[in-house]
Amino acid sequence: MTALAELSSAELRELHSQLAAEYDALVNRGLSLDITRGKPSPEQLDLSNELLSLPGDDDFRDESGADLRNYANPKGLPELRSIFSEVLKVPVPQLLALGNSSLTVMHDVVVHALLHGLPESERPWSREDTVSFLCPVPGYDRHFTITEHLGIRMIPVAMTDEGPDIAEVERLLAEDPTIRGMWCVPVHSNPSGAIYSEAVARALVSLPAAPDFRIFWDNAYAVHHLTDDVPEPIDILSLAAEAGNPDRVFVFASTSKVTFAGAGVAFFGSSPENVSWYLSHAAAQSIGPDKINQLRHVRFLKDAAGLEEHMRRHRELVAPKFEAVSEVFERRLKPYDAGTWTTPSGGYFVSLDVHDGCAERAIALAAQAGIAVTPAGSTYPYKKDPRDANIRIAPTMPPLTELVEALEGLCTAILLAKTERLLAA
Repeated sequence: MTALAELSSAELRELHSQLAAEYDALVNRGLSLDITRGKPSPEQLDLSNELLSLPGDDDFRDESGADLRNYANPKGLPELRSIFSEVLKVPVPQLLALGNSSLTVMHDVVVHALLHGLPESERPWSREDTVSFLCPVPGYDRHFTITEHLGIRMIPVAMTDEGPDIAEVERLLAEDPTIRGMWCVPVHSNPSGAIYSEAVARALVSLPAAPDFRIFWDNAYAVHHLTDDVPEPIDILSLAAEAGNPDRVFVFASTSKVTFAGAGVAFFGSSPENVSWYLSHAAAQSIGPDKINQLRHVRFLKDAAGLEEHMRRHRELVAPKFEAVSEVFERRLKPYDAGTWTTPSGGYFVSLDVHDGCAERAIALAAQAGIAVTPAGSTYPYKKDPRDANIRIAPTMPPLTELVEALEGLCTAILLAKTERLLAA
């Protein structure tokens, strides 16, 4: 086949006619398919059903003998923190086990900074004329929602295969003193699957910046691997300390896609001073986390080896779906040079770039055919993709047959949108 841009007008019209007929047949099928969000499938959730009977009627004490049904221990169970300490590269004393959502913790950390400032802040962030965050793109829409909701200016920074464009980050930090934060997903980044290199990590913690500049290191996919090529975890806190900026990094993670989504455990890690700062403000919100749920997770996962084995079972369910994404795109899009996509070694998403100006139209066509896809622009601040090209694919939730059906329909929509644009031009 020939790339769409190289077809003659007559060939384009003929192909458009074929695609339009294929699309009409697709619409007439009355599909109802959804690949919008990175949710675990029911089969993945079934892997953790043992949690429903844990910890048991008479099991409510931790290793120290403390009664976990009562108040106390705002840092969370040391046993659970120990399981996740190695994969997150945060020492147990500097790692907190908290509620059920890391997004909640991220939101609260930003709010605390706005209301009270950070240890190095001259004043609360809310008293600054402008507070800005660097936002690697394409990136995580939930991060962007937090900063937009709280009135923080967002500055896009292009992603590479090894993390954000460091030259651009350096330039922006040097030119703009309003920058106080940066979103990062260092392992299997959402949505591209990029893995930050140690060189990028070292640069991020070393570059000159505002004294209260913070990197929001969201290690959401630290254990979500799809291949045997498992990246070595980056000890970002040690790198920051070596660079003379020990307080620069906030580490976040959760078990939301490890066990039960919405009923897991969130983690927060940082320097001792930052941990004390967080606990001082969190004490006004809560006397302590749900330690029974934390104990349930300790009993279920048991140790770091148990966590690794549990995630191996996830991989067996998820990997074939990512393989299906590549197979469909190779067969339907590559022959026409109609898109490029990532082949991540972990995480929950595939980043697809179609021709400029075609993403929104393709997603609208897919929706009319009963195929729900993440809205165009979602992977950019303010939902504005300047190229209108990026589409985030979330393959984990639907059964494999439905996923393939949705991808086939989306490809038809992408090809139709591009031929429409070429004919109009």
